[in-house]
Amino acid sequence: MKISRYNDTIAAVATAHGVGSISIIRVSGDKSYDIALKLSKKKSITPRYATLSFLYTKDGEPIDEAIIIYFKSPHSFTGEDVVEFQCHGGIAVANLILDEVLKFGARMAEPGEFSKRAFLNDKIDLTKAEAIAKIIETKSGDAVKILSKQLKGELKEFVESLREELVEILAHAEVNIDYAEEDLPADLERSIIKRLENISKKMQDTLQISQKKEGLVNGFSISIVGKPNVGKSSLLNRLLNYNRAIISDIAGTTRDTIEEEIKIGTHLVKIIDTAGVREAKDQIEKIGVQRTIESIENSDMVLAIFDGSRELDDEDEKIIKLLNSYKDSKKISVFINKSDLHQKIDISKLEFFEPIFISAKEDVNIVIKTIKKYLDTQGMDDEIILISKRQMNELKKSLEAIKRAFGPLNDGELELFAYEINDAISHISSITRDFERDEILDKMFDSFCLGK
Repeated sequence: MKISRYNDTIAAVATAHGVGSISIIRVSGDKSYDIALKLSKKKSITPRYATLSFLYTKDGEPIDEAIIIYFKSPHSFTGEDVVEFQCHGGIAVANLILDEVLKFGARMAEPGEFSKRAFLNDKIDLTKAEAIAKIIETKSGDAVKILSKQLKGELKEFVESLREELVEILAHAEVNIDYAEEDLPADLERSIIKRLENISKKMQDTLQISQKKEGLVNGFSISIVGKPNVGKSSLLNRLLNYNRAIISDIAGTTRDTIEEEIKIGTHLVKIIDTAGVREAKDQIEKIGVQRTIESIENSDMVLAIFDGSRELDDEDEKIIKLLNSYKDSKKISVFINKSDLHQKIDISKLEFFEPIFISAKEDVNIVIKTIKKYLDTQGMDDEIILISKRQMNELKKSLEAIKRAFGPLNDGELELFAYEINDAISHISSITRDFERDEILDKMFDSFCLGK
């Protein structure tokens, strides 16, 4: 039985442009099978079997020998009839086949339309759709592991369990409103409060873990901070293995943040070389210093650099004060640069951070090892993690609605309580799918003998 909501058939090249061994042209819709028969000049194609066949133009000219795989509705990614043509790599061959597919009645697919049809045909939910989009784009091994868990449906199961509990609570409340004459448990209010507290804790824990480990999916952010001329740009260049930042003895050469991405172990890392923190002499420099503070705020880790060949001065003191203000909320690693020179620095004010001596011009392996060691501790575990700002925002709004619901419940205002719980369900549901009011009726009649 076909479940497609569309009358048209879409097609696109499903592999990246460029030279490769294989290119794939994907076709989805009611005409897919007929198009495959016309292109191959075959009378039939067995579903889910790889069929080797020549493909021909509408005029009968051979294009390429390719593998055809037919997925009959509803057993396909989109839920529609889907055909994939696997031809020899190269954009020219793939485009010729795509042109013929379009001549036989398909149209070009819009960006993301295959996944959109899969979602609308109930083959995937929003969590899987977002995971598919991110797994295509990601450069991080950590992200692949997390996203694969979403593809397996672990986040969906977690959301559905919370959603199910909230729907049951709402059903209890609405039964109490609409069927007050029925016998209801005397401890209903206490039971609801206990369940809501448990749900709130699960949501809060998941939100905090997701925010803390956001770098696993989107890449970690690391800021290099310090006063001018301590070697921040030299460190950046050594980490990147090329001269990205200008190195100069003139203070304030780096007047804005410089951002670059590198891989450290399995981790994708955005390194930010910040402007030196000091008393700014002009408006541009003030903006640079403000961006330094903002980059620290938004970073997962801070690398603080001090010049070991000089005594600490007022500008260093400002850096130390800044580090102390973040020491409880950020991972801060302190490095004393220019260890190859005579040391004049007094590190007593930095002992809390266990400073490490380096020479950024000679060897930064200890810096790389320090970064990797910390990021490895942020790795994936068994907890559920939200992978997008949208998911986090919806969970946060659902949690806020639950917190608001406690007041009306304690005051016996069940209509307002039900309104807030309904809002909480709506937000938590939007992570995976829309909330349907018919579910309330199902829960009401499953849980209570109202028609006896």
